[in-house]
Amino acid sequence: MLFSDLFAYLSNNTLSRAELSNSGKVRNIHYGDVLIKYGEVIDIEHTEIPYVADVSRLRKPDYLSTGDVVIADTAEDDTVGKAVEIINNSSIAVVSGLHTIPCRPKERFVPSYLGYYVNSAPFHTQLHPYMQGIKVTSISKGNIGKTYISSPDLEEQQKITSLLNLLSSRIEKQRQLVEALKSYKRG
Repeated sequence: MLFSDLFAYLSNNTLSRAELSNSGKVRNIHYGDVLIKYGEVIDIEHTEIPYVADVSRLRKPDYLSTGDVVIADTAEDDTVGKAVEIINNSSIAVVSGLHTIPCRPKERFVPSYLGYYVNSAPFHTQLHPYMQGIKVTSISKGNIGKTYISSPDLEEQQKITSLLNLLSSRIEKQRQLVEALKSYKRG
């Protein structure tokens, strides 16, 4: 199905990293964090996300909900288009920041499926012809809208997501083990 038929685009804000803080009322997903810090899925209740320092600077924000996808539209390499899916957000005010494209699916998907799918090689390969720029690469909403999303039935999505969640969990445990061993070696 065509991306533009499957998603509604939400508004983002234009706050820079300097306008964020470690405390506040509204959290802000920054494009740099999408590119580097976060994986395919952000568990809002268990992830450190910076806050908007001055909430009055937000113009009628679209707050993000579980299932929404935030795409980084700018990067210094071909990671442009990396995305995260929002999960476990029932009551926390979260907005999408500068150089992001927040999207809300018009159909139901299994939680985490879109986060994994939009970051997959088959989807990301569709973005390459639409990337523009030399030192800084970007992609527009219009061009992302020209891509296609493959969506099997919910049962198949659940099987795919369960497997990928297990693999992600295993990778995270290995990363923690490597960090612990590095710390032990330094000691």
